[in-house]
Amino acid sequence: MGTPGPPRPRRNRTTVAVVAACAAVVVACAAVGYLALRDDSRDEAGPQPTPTASASASTGDGGTDRGEGGGGSGPLVAGWKTVVNAKRGITFDVPASWARKSSDWVSYVAENDDPEEKPLVGMMAPAVLKEKWCTSDDDRNGSADDYALASTGTTGEQGARSAAEAAEDTAKTWVYGLYTQPDRTRLTVGEPEAFRTKSGVEGSLVTVTSSGTPKKGKCDTDGKAVTFAFKNAEGTFVSWTYLGVHGVPDEVSDATIRRILGTVRLFKEGDGGE
Repeated sequence: MGTPGPPRPRRNRTTVAVVAACAAVVVACAAVGYLALRDDSRDEAGPQPTPTASASASTGDGGTDRGEGGGGSGPLVAGWKTVVNAKRGITFDVPASWARKSSDWVSYVAENDDPEEKPLVGMMAPAVLKEKWCTSDDDRNGSADDYALASTGTTGEQGARSAAEAAEDTAKTWVYGLYTQPDRTRLTVGEPEAFRTKSGVEGSLVTVTSSGTPKKGKCDTDGKAVTFAFKNAEGTFVSWTYLGVHGVPDEVSDATIRRILGTVRLFKEGDGGE
């Protein structure tokens, strides 16, 4: 796979970039990409190392199938793929049809009118379903954009005072940033729900949807975010989020979202290994 191009806007609302790992300090690396991570000062973007072909490749299919409810480094559901965010201490699985991005791939949303593209929220090492679900050239510049049906990934939630607060804030920000901005009135926010994954991770779950979003382009739809916030092994708030289109015939079912969510677990060495 060749070196990826520069970040492209998705409806001028989201940017994705692949960045390579660098053994030296960041200031010694060539700065061409952007890394968006939610940290102590919330999401920030800054210069990162030059992208490489190896960084753009997806990770492998991950481990030996153990069957649902199993353990080890393989997926908990037979035939699924394991997704790992070792930095945040999170592991989860997705169905085989989802495409995993590399561990250095980060997606984020920013305000449309922000020339600096300061991230509102981001997710690292996501898995994506139907990356070319919809394709259009709404601005008629001769370059068509591909829009995915759904994605899921994880992020840090440092600074959050509770799991419920973190889950609600993150879910609302994703739907606003990707589907409704600059309008915040079209969001429907569900009540925080206590949730426990199959491995015993306990936290708070919040679902946010949008409705009636004006269809300005071929691929514009309403959106949905489901965020599960909890504490990792270090006692720090982190979260898993499902993000996708809402109100279309091929929308990902709640049953599938919950089944993916059920595999969320604390990262252990060897997770996702071949």
